[in-house]
Amino acid sequence: MRTRSRYATAVVGMVTSASMVFADDTTPRPEHPQPQMQRAEWLCLNGLWDFAETDDNNDASFLTAAQWPARINVPFCRESRLSGVAKREFVKNVWYRRTFDVPAEWLNRRVRLHIGACDWRTTVWVNGKQLGTHEGGNTPVTVEFTDVVRPTGNVVVVHAFDDTRSGLQQLGKQSDRPESHGIFYTRTTGIWQTVWLEAVGSTFITRLRLHPDLDAGRVRIESDLDGDAAGLTVTAEVRAGDKVVGAAHRPAGFRDNMLDIALSEKRPWSLDSPFLHDVRLELRRGDAVVDRLDSYFGLRKIEIRGPLFLLNDKPVFQRLVLDQGFYPDGVWTAPTDAALRGDIELSKAAGFNGARLHQKVFEPRFHYWADKLGYLTWGESPSYGANYANPAVNRVVIQEWNEIIQRDRNHPSIVGWCPFNETPPEAGPLQNTILELTHALDPSRPVIETSGWVKSHPNPDVDCRHDYDQNPASLAARWANIGGAMALPARYGRPLACRPFFLSEFGGIGWLPEGHEGWGYGNTPKTLDEFYQRYAGVMGALQQNRWMFGFCYTQLTDVEQERNGVYYFDRSAKFDMRRIHDATAAAAQYELHPPPVEPMAADRWSVLLSSAADAVPAEWRYTESAPPQDWQQPAFDDAGWKSGRAGFGHKEGWESRTSTPWTSPDIWLRTSFEFDGAAAEKILLVLHYDNATSVFLNGKPLVALEGWNDSYAATDVTAAAKPLLTKGRNTLAVHVHQDTGGQFFDAAILVSRGGGR
Repeated sequence: MRTRSRYATAVVGMVTSASMVFADDTTPRPEHPQPQMQRAEWLCLNGLWDFAETDDNNDASFLTAAQWPARINVPFCRESRLSGVAKREFVKNVWYRRTFDVPAEWLNRRVRLHIGACDWRTTVWVNGKQLGTHEGGNTPVTVEFTDVVRPTGNVVVVHAFDDTRSGLQQLGKQSDRPESHGIFYTRTTGIWQTVWLEAVGSTFITRLRLHPDLDAGRVRIESDLDGDAAGLTVTAEVRAGDKVVGAAHRPAGFRDNMLDIALSEKRPWSLDSPFLHDVRLELRRGDAVVDRLDSYFGLRKIEIRGPLFLLNDKPVFQRLVLDQGFYPDGVWTAPTDAALRGDIELSKAAGFNGARLHQKVFEPRFHYWADKLGYLTWGESPSYGANYANPAVNRVVIQEWNEIIQRDRNHPSIVGWCPFNETPPEAGPLQNTILELTHALDPSRPVIETSGWVKSHPNPDVDCRHDYDQNPASLAARWANIGGAMALPARYGRPLACRPFFLSEFGGIGWLPEGHEGWGYGNTPKTLDEFYQRYAGVMGALQQNRWMFGFCYTQLTDVEQERNGVYYFDRSAKFDMRRIHDATAAAAQYELHPPPVEPMAADRWSVLLSSAADAVPAEWRYTESAPPQDWQQPAFDDAGWKSGRAGFGHKEGWESRTSTPWTSPDIWLRTSFEFDGAAAEKILLVLHYDNATSVFLNGKPLVALEGWNDSYAATDVTAAAKPLLTKGRNTLAVHVHQDTGGQFFDAAILVSRGGGR
């Protein structure tokens, strides 16, 4: 597939004569920026532009100014070194100008100007005419200037307004302070992706939707048009290498030009063999080609089946890494196309087979290389920075997310969408709207309403949590029994393992060699051997859990002051990558011993201890003052304690299950239940806890859990509980310690008499 304009040489001659940044006299980022929407007639406008900036929102003098104060190297943002400006203080308005010529044969065609992305509100003028305004810093800005185009001396002016402290913009990891700090880094203001021109037909293809069907060995191609469709034919040809494997045509309509093409050969796209089929789409009037577009697709299938996340009907363990897409010299913009490919190759060298593209909308060229190299990704938006309590945020977020899906939905490497990360409760209604919108725009992929923190949708496709515990034993213990929830009756809510589940952030182990400053999560290992041991330990803790379809390790590279990457920020090796690779790529139980699809029959369970989810919640004795040492023993006298019904606490979203308020840091609880002594095949302890909880049965430790969970989940305590249970009355004692956030405790004990799995 072509990746460079046939006119590229002419463009280089036009823009690099005054270049002071690229000593080899080449246009920066000259490759075609959208490989899935590629025409032969295009011109790259990257290179030196006139540049100005101001905080005066009413200053439009640069529209007519003869002299401009500076030059900037597009497509690099003004904060980056590669821009030639490298100014990092706040600014609200940036202005760009350059002159360009167009080939003579374009003068009888429609001509469009594209900016891959410009942060944040962008307005474009060509030859003095204002052509359009776009809001959002992550998706393409496109205007048509056919009615004002000239053969030579065309002048384009671009203005970008960007107020990172307004609360009205999604920022991702851009710092809202003058300096980088914590998990927030250098800002991106203005243009940060390629600017290019494109010639199209009098009627042209504006949008393309590709629907590969692996099972049927076919592809459905849908296209939308701009212009008069009367008398036109839409034709599509699919190639596998040099061989035509399918073709179709139909009379054109203005929308939903649907072509179903059976493929004579079925070559799937997979991690091991990421084969891509080329597509050529044409609009024809008789034998004349009015518009031609080149694209491609991967023939692959995603399916959710109970707790299984299947790729081409196989449970592929997703060894993901958190990739934030920052570069030391380009900030959000990779210095070269090779750098985009290089990041994927570095990730694979470390044993990962994919990435969460974190808090940033990655450019199409990155997705292209992921498609080519066989690399799984989760598409995300830069959700940090917006004030979700302000309804004014909603319109722009919804509009831009729609544009993100429309731009990227045809990439086979993208296996899921994650529009939000660690959002506050007030984002819940917008999260739910975005999830439903995503289903409508792209029913082929699963969606997470938000990664980590406050979950809002009652029935998301996939569930996830964040857990930065770096102790392998406690990390493994916390998530070991999520599969037991497959047995729970519906009244406890849909359990984690009834849908695919993974830790969408974990690890983050810092490593600071002598002379390096910064920070990482957890206690920094003192030696490299300690690092390798901890890294392999946390990897193994999750790889041995058959109920997890994957993980996402924080992170691929260091980013500025955050030093928890498996590579340095400059992409140089930080560790012995063979050792890192072997730990990351170790066998996973999810692949070796996948979880069952169907839960156990709920009617096989009887209730020994009832929770707030049951018809009659259990009565507990409780105190919020530290009791004597023997408080958990059956003979302890708790007559002086308060009495209350399950559940206990103060947690948003769980008011209907809260019978007894609890707001203090600690609570100690005791209750009793009867057991008939009959043989029990399986015993489940069902807990909803927030935070750390220790449970004792008849005075002996039963389970101890750190952190919290956000719903009822079952722990299989069969082996531990059987020797402790006695016929007749039994005592359950619990201590719950609250740190921050919502707090809640409820418990049930279920027993199966036979037929379980």
